[in-house]
Amino acid sequence: MKENDVVLRTVTKIVVFILLTFGFYVFFAGHNNPGGGFIGGLIFSSAFILMFLAFDVHEVLESLPIDFKKLMIVGAIISALTAIVPVFFGKSFLYQSEAYIHFPLLGELHVTTITLFELGILLTVVGVIVTIMLALSGGKS
Repeated sequence: MKENDVVLRTVTKIVVFILLTFGFYVFFAGHNNPGGGFIGGLIFSSAFILMFLAFDVHEVLESLPIDFKKLMIVGAIISALTAIVPVFFGKSFLYQSEAYIHFPLLGELHVTTITLFELGILLTVVGVIVTIMLALSGGKS
């Protein structure tokens, strides 16, 4: 990458922040609205890929202490466990538990186990997409 790509690097920093914020929104809104772990994972992946394009791949990988291969494995394990664990308690596969928890600053929030499942999907999608893109570009994850 050229050293004089000041505009690209500056815009990338802003756009990555917007993408990550929108990814969080889509992830958490996905329980009741369109979105969720898969779409949120694609948005997160696009933020990482944009950073790889604007900055040096090795520079970004050094600054991010993330092993994307391990990330996809952890995501798959989280999703599998949230799907299988209810069976051991006499419930059906992918049974959804829910609770209302009161948080001091946020008030009462509706929390479900599907959020954990979607988190696993998000981590798996980010891990797979970024690993594939790094493999295609010659970078190492």
